[in-house]
Amino acid sequence: MSGVEHNASAAMAGRSERPAMVKVWDPIVRLFHWALVGLFAFSFLTGDEWKDAHVVSGYLIGGLIAIRLVWGLIGSEHARFTSFLYRPSTIARFIRDSVYMRAKRFIGHNPAGGAMVIALLLMTSGIVTTGYLMTTDAYWGVEWVEDMHKVLVYATLGLILLHVTGVVLASLEHRENLVRAMLTGRKRAE
Repeated sequence: MSGVEHNASAAMAGRSERPAMVKVWDPIVRLFHWALVGLFAFSFLTGDEWKDAHVVSGYLIGGLIAIRLVWGLIGSEHARFTSFLYRPSTIARFIRDSVYMRAKRFIGHNPAGGAMVIALLLMTSGIVTTGYLMTTDAYWGVEWVEDMHKVLVYATLGLILLHVTGVVLASLEHRENLVRAMLTGRKRAE
């Protein structure tokens, strides 16, 4: 067998041994995720420095959340809230198993990931709501609203750090690139 034939044969064998991939994250989920990442970062960086852009970004985030809430009810299988809402005991068991690197692999959101989706949606909704209140006549300049807005922002940054840590650990544990999956929408079938 010549070197060219051997390389072609090896390439064919490599192709047949690739793991089967399945569609998991639909375009709406992926667009929501990355748009929220970008807009949250933009909003955080602009803050009081570029008020008009900050406010527009907040409205865009509010619109994204509204779309995601609707899509969580009527969207594709793995986008629906019913596919990743778990009991607190299941979430705790999953986190414990993850610490010992023996957690079950999920095609869609795992129990900790599902809880994080809900937590981040609630927190960003609170940020948008308090941000909006600060633009109204009734709450403009009201200190507790501004304080709550800041507390929610920094608490959300903490959740984002936990989320990224969880993604990295799950990627290592299950030997798959979850960031790539959120870009392509596909994950390994098994």
